[in-house]
Amino acid sequence: MPMLKDPSRKYQPFPQVNLPDRQWPSRTITKPPRWLSTDLRDGNQSIIDPMDSVKKNRFFDLLVEIGIKEIEVGFPSAGQTEFDFINGLVKSGRIPDDVTVQVLTQSREDLITRSFESLEGAKQAIVHLYNAVSPAWREIVFRMTQDEVKQIAIKGAKLLRDQAAMRPDTDWHFQYSPETFSTAELDFSLEVCEAVMDVLQPTVEHPVILNLPATVEAATPNIYADQIEYFCRNLPGREKAVISLHTHNDRGTGVAAAELGMMAGADRVEGCLFGNGERTGNCCLVTVGMNMYTQGVDPGLDFSDIDKVIETVEYCNQLPVHPRHPYGGELVFTAFSGSHQDAIKKGFEAQAQRNDELWRVPYLPIDPADLGRNYEAVIRVNSQSGKGGFAWVLEQTQGLKLPKKMQADFSAHVQKMADEKSRELNADDIWQCFREAYFIGDVKKRFRLIDYEENKASDGDRIFTGTICVDGVQERVSGRGKGLLSTVLATMRETYGMDFEVLDYVEHALGSGIDAKAAAYIECKLPDGRSGWGVGIDEDVATASVRAILSAANGASSPKVG
Repeated sequence: MPMLKDPSRKYQPFPQVNLPDRQWPSRTITKPPRWLSTDLRDGNQSIIDPMDSVKKNRFFDLLVEIGIKEIEVGFPSAGQTEFDFINGLVKSGRIPDDVTVQVLTQSREDLITRSFESLEGAKQAIVHLYNAVSPAWREIVFRMTQDEVKQIAIKGAKLLRDQAAMRPDTDWHFQYSPETFSTAELDFSLEVCEAVMDVLQPTVEHPVILNLPATVEAATPNIYADQIEYFCRNLPGREKAVISLHTHNDRGTGVAAAELGMMAGADRVEGCLFGNGERTGNCCLVTVGMNMYTQGVDPGLDFSDIDKVIETVEYCNQLPVHPRHPYGGELVFTAFSGSHQDAIKKGFEAQAQRNDELWRVPYLPIDPADLGRNYEAVIRVNSQSGKGGFAWVLEQTQGLKLPKKMQADFSAHVQKMADEKSRELNADDIWQCFREAYFIGDVKKRFRLIDYEENKASDGDRIFTGTICVDGVQERVSGRGKGLLSTVLATMRETYGMDFEVLDYVEHALGSGIDAKAAAYIECKLPDGRSGWGVGIDEDVATASVRAILSAANGASSPKVG
């Protein structure tokens, strides 16, 4: 069936919240929320093959390692496997004292009892009760009135209270979710939550957690923020409640909804690492946390080794993290475009020259090193790339700092290779292309330096004497000039008829210490009027410059590329 030309016949816009004096738009996030990971519950129930105990334990250890202090570990009444994992986790003693585990239950006596049994012996725990309250669920799924739905919540709250009283050795905390909150009447959600609070009797010191989920994301994030602010303003005993957010990503804005919800007064954020969850997924805790980090706020979560986190999550979920996923994706710090590469390269150069730590690199909202990423993958080269791209790769992998004009010369060689290979060029490809373009190392070439020496004549001139292998035959050659470069140029002119002048010369060290080498770059004006470049690399800077001239001579003897 094709899409409707008039979708308003089938779908209606979501109603606005009457909140003309809303405060959240002028607020900023200045501190982290309480974080709850629901990877082991909501995330686990939404993957094709739910995690076994080995994967669940590995995931739990990861969550503890990165600093999550509240972890929803499962739905104990769902089955024996789920119950045994939760009960085994408690009995194993592997739950740190500063970590609180949470379980989910529907508002049924047998399920609530089973949930408490799974947590027997825990130092502290949260039991999470929920029932749906919105019109669609009341009228279509349950066929109940508002009062009947509220009574389900009240009955469940009484069961929580009574079960906890039977187990006084555990520090029990309660969470209630008016499921489908985002599509329910705000005043009814408040009424139900107030009734639950009346039963549980929370205090400022021991508050109840009220989770206000966007079970199905049905509106823009600003409307969800209005709902949260309205709820916080109108909840009696607000100081006795922790307002928690559980956003889904049906409209692709689960992260934005959570962020605006925090600005609207919420205290806690629930979600999964990299946004796993039913349908389009839950709020991504990595993205929310790192978004805060880029604004100068410590999220209290440690993603210093983001690749280790990804490896564990992908193994346990058997789902890949998308290459373009914020912060964690393989390609999120990578530029292929020439203009992007040039801006990033200049940004890194400027960053190195500044005295302050303030991060200002174009196209990179965060320093990849903060997440344990190196800079080699920041710029990658394909047929769309510019000269800044391969220059960056050579600098990062080989230490070579190509003069800007030489980058343009080498660009033709790289473009030719990219067109021929029809794929991304890796660092080895680019290095091989550079060696072949400028006759470095053991690549085939007409002129090869064997040895040389430089002496001073009685009249003050310098004399170059050396052995050069030409087309496989070694020859002794010599030349006279005012300096080393001029003596070598004189030798090439007088011996081989190659008359060219130096237009530019640049050199720099490669590395430091006793193993340091030197790189020399020379631009020459060739007899036919065109410009050519040569490169020399050697332990000795003088020898590097001789090799650079021979490199230019080899280039002059070869067909022009591009």
